[in-house]
Amino acid sequence: MASAAEQLAANFNFGSFAKATELKKRILFTLGALIIYRIGTYIPVPGIDPDALARFFEGQGGGMLGMLDLFAGGALSRMTIFALNIMPYISASIIMQLMTAVSPTLEQLKKEGETGRKKINQYTRYGTVLLATVQAYGLAVGLEGLDGAVIEPGMFFRISTVITIVGGTIFLMWLGEQITARGVGNGISLIIFAGIVAELPSALVQTLELGRTGALATFTIVVMLIMAVAVITFIVFMERAQRRLIVQYPKRQVGQRMFGGESSHLPLKLNTAGVIPPIFASSLLLLPTTLIGFSGQEGTGILATLAAYIGHGQPLYMALYVGLIVFFCFFYTAIVFNPQETADNLKKYGGFIPGIRPGKNTADYLDYVLTRLTAVGAAYLGAVCLLPEILISQYAVPFYFGGTSLLIVVTVTMDTVAQIHSHLLAHQYEGLIKKAKLRGRKG
Repeated sequence: MASAAEQLAANFNFGSFAKATELKKRILFTLGALIIYRIGTYIPVPGIDPDALARFFEGQGGGMLGMLDLFAGGALSRMTIFALNIMPYISASIIMQLMTAVSPTLEQLKKEGETGRKKINQYTRYGTVLLATVQAYGLAVGLEGLDGAVIEPGMFFRISTVITIVGGTIFLMWLGEQITARGVGNGISLIIFAGIVAELPSALVQTLELGRTGALATFTIVVMLIMAVAVITFIVFMERAQRRLIVQYPKRQVGQRMFGGESSHLPLKLNTAGVIPPIFASSLLLLPTTLIGFSGQEGTGILATLAAYIGHGQPLYMALYVGLIVFFCFFYTAIVFNPQETADNLKKYGGFIPGIRPGKNTADYLDYVLTRLTAVGAAYLGAVCLLPEILISQYAVPFYFGGTSLLIVVTVTMDTVAQIHSHLLAHQYEGLIKKAKLRGRKG
């Protein structure tokens, strides 16, 4: 039998949405914030020659700069005030999560509730400013090394570039927090989502233009579109997949009445690590190509030799890519989910998994199940991220419809839709409560 929430969700209509005034305000605020972000991606940093920069990025599209430019919605290739996008904040957040797992002080701070969370967020903001400053200065120095990219190189250009880009990153961090608090969905994820989706129309136009000129067969384009739909469906299925472990709570007698005895479930996601493993793996593997592009080497030296072996489409690159994804899947899952802590919490509140003794046996069982789930999740991430690499290298398919970008788009869309449903459910529950109070007064 469907629950009340499921029945309400099944009865959604435009009428209920039109009455949800608070939800409409949140959606409009989110759209307005994303429009402001997109406008900022076209405000250039002073002192840049756009033509020389465009020529440079035409030859660096396959490096780490190309991946970062994809996440930034083209802001990096245009060298705008949002050139670094929100990536320094994401890096600082990941570093803080890693530090929380290895530092007893930060771990204790995390357990202090809202106060500890605010302090950790403050440390994350400080880390964002530090990382953005270092990366912005590196961009300024790298731009000066490019032929004709900077109109007037010098310390003034470096200082102005650092101030402009760091200010843009801090503004995006603030904008993302405002979307999370006053809008719908996670603000940071939606900013990355908007940057990726903004580049989608141009990629489609480019693919269709290749079909029109005969460079790409019509049959190939149709197969690509069908595969894109199939990959999206597969990602949705895998991201929603979870293993539900039954948790039983014992009965207890209070006076002459029996309480408790109900059963619940502990959901374990198939892909606990999310999109973190592909992002980390791509960053590590594409770093040599990026360093060569900034250093201006002509394919010589140890760095160039290493980049040739781990270039796109090379067997070593694919093997390392999958290996790093698997490693980061297990590593990040071990950070975000602690079987021993979960087992202790179940024991504390009297819960137990049927057939498993509380305490250490429960922790071992949770670790066993989570290891198997993570192995399947790592294989799924590896397959999704490796598919576009094979298509690009072996079949010269120009449209990048898989990998990290598609994972981000699908997962953010699912989370945002789930939050919209939650707001609609809350609004309908409020309406039911008001009707019940009015009926009670009439009675």
